[in-house]
Amino acid sequence: MPDAYILHRLLRRVAAWALVAFFTEIHIIGSENVPRKGPVVVTATHHNMMIDPAVLSTMFPYQRILHFWAKASLFTNPVVKYILTSAGNIPVDRKAKDRKQLFRGTLHALSHGGAVAVFPEGTSYTEPRIVQVKDGAAWAALEYAKLAKEHPDQIASGAERVMIATAAIVYTNKTKYRSNAIMEFGPPIPVDAFLDQFMSSEEGAARAAVKRLTAALEQQLIEATINAPDWDTLYAARMARDLLWDDERNINLDDFVVISQTLVDLFSTPDLVPNSAAIKRQLLTYYSLLQSSKLTNSVLASLPLPDTLDPHRPIPLPSRLFTLSLLIRDSLSLFIRLPLFIGPLLLHAPAYFFARIGARLAEDEEEAQAQNKVVFGLLLLLLIYPMTFFFLWAFLWYSSVGALISITLVTLVAMYHNKLVNDNYERAKRLIAAWRILVGVWIPKKWDMSMSALAQYTIPLIPAENEWIDRSKVKPIRIPSQTAVIPPAPPARSASYKRRRPPTRRLIRHVLRARAEAAKALASLFAQLEKGPAAEGKQVCASAHLARAYGGYIEEQSLQADTKEGVEAFVQIIGWRSAREVVAFLRQRGARIAALGNRVEGEWAALSSDGESDTVSMEGEKEDDVVWITSS
Repeated sequence: MPDAYILHRLLRRVAAWALVAFFTEIHIIGSENVPRKGPVVVTATHHNMMIDPAVLSTMFPYQRILHFWAKASLFTNPVVKYILTSAGNIPVDRKAKDRKQLFRGTLHALSHGGAVAVFPEGTSYTEPRIVQVKDGAAWAALEYAKLAKEHPDQIASGAERVMIATAAIVYTNKTKYRSNAIMEFGPPIPVDAFLDQFMSSEEGAARAAVKRLTAALEQQLIEATINAPDWDTLYAARMARDLLWDDERNINLDDFVVISQTLVDLFSTPDLVPNSAAIKRQLLTYYSLLQSSKLTNSVLASLPLPDTLDPHRPIPLPSRLFTLSLLIRDSLSLFIRLPLFIGPLLLHAPAYFFARIGARLAEDEEEAQAQNKVVFGLLLLLLIYPMTFFFLWAFLWYSSVGALISITLVTLVAMYHNKLVNDNYERAKRLIAAWRILVGVWIPKKWDMSMSALAQYTIPLIPAENEWIDRSKVKPIRIPSQTAVIPPAPPARSASYKRRRPPTRRLIRHVLRARAEAAKALASLFAQLEKGPAAEGKQVCASAHLARAYGGYIEEQSLQADTKEGVEAFVQIIGWRSAREVVAFLRQRGARIAALGNRVEGEWAALSSDGESDTVSMEGEKEDDVVWITSS
């Protein structure tokens, strides 16, 4: 019998090529949790448009065929039906009132031991946390379990028991070229524990069983992803992570999510330290200035910014020119490797160019930028590689040996490009940043952006709200108050708000000043948590699963949410961890906490006009805070 899923395998292969070209690594955790055989409903997070199904399909364990849901109306045309079926899609009749009719294609696929893939959030979106998980996957799994129990004759051998597998997809930076992706599979969820209630004749029992199953799979997705109560907290945690690990590659991808969530929990703690509001503000200011200047902390950290470039120090001009010559020498040294890379770079240049255009078309839609980069780049490569092949083949007189040589050369060039692109890409970013900084610190200080004009660039932009999210069903998050309320930061602005991007040279001194102040502020935070007067017995907020895993404790809070169905009561579990345990946890995973207290390279750029260093302005900071900074 011919393979019924030829198109699915072809698309999966093409998607794999595209993902390998875009990501440095797609890291898989928990693949042993996925059943090798038998019916399974795969529920995955959906925060990166077409990239999510591509990652899920290409990296799914055992290369099982995944059946995605598609509108039943699309299957009416025989040609379209064959294409969709060959691609592995199954029809879902959303207008059907009977759920057996609604899930007919799903039940058919499961009854033959297939794997059905569902994105239970319903749409791709960009939020600081998982905000909605719908009931469709739970309904489908329980309807199948009911069918298998009532009509075992309709079920193939070995397909009697359905499982739910959760797949949490997390991106280190979902819009960034050569970033990493992490996909974690949780323990399979058997539906047996929910089936009796689902099949009960009591009114509302079936819906209650579905809600319980949905809550179980939602909890698994939450525990394997990064969830913050608001954008400010998420951005502050990201900035802290970047300062603690100058190079993101130094973070073990097995620990990336738990490290990030630990920092989110830390900044979710009210009254964390007396000056916690100011510390958070310093981190957000630096984060926002990096956004505006298109620089990254990792690039700044990798640059040598020697004191001899300090325009305020009384050093003779020749010495500064000598320093400039060193920078030029170092820049030229970067080009030594360029001849070895220039051929593949020029070959792939059109793909890079059109990928950037694709990203700009989705400038206000963060979840679509990576998709556009991949699609636009892939389309160009699908033209470039065949054209290169035919050019080489023509050069070799269209011979059989020439065809073999041509396809081998094209394949080797593509592999060679992917092998070298990471290092060269990082070097190129450092080179561009170095010259931007050089220009920025050498121009007259009066050309710097004024503080009043700078204010709009110290507030991070946030993604626009997704219109497909039902906000009335989003459960609120309440952080427990200890002694006081943190003063709110200035409101973040949506990405739909247009602000003119200033020349980077006018922001350089502000960026370097913000970097120095953010590092000092973060050092002060950890010093107070570890050595301050209140460090003994200090507890910080923690996600419940992290509190259980690292020796903390949990407590329950009863909350109510207004929904379309009325007021819904639910229990929120709050976890707590020892502050000193959290600091030790971060140190063990490579956080450079002690280095934060050291002088930040380039701090001289933060000097005021009279040559005196500006003070780090943090509310409530005490004199002994300074001692903690230097001693950490």
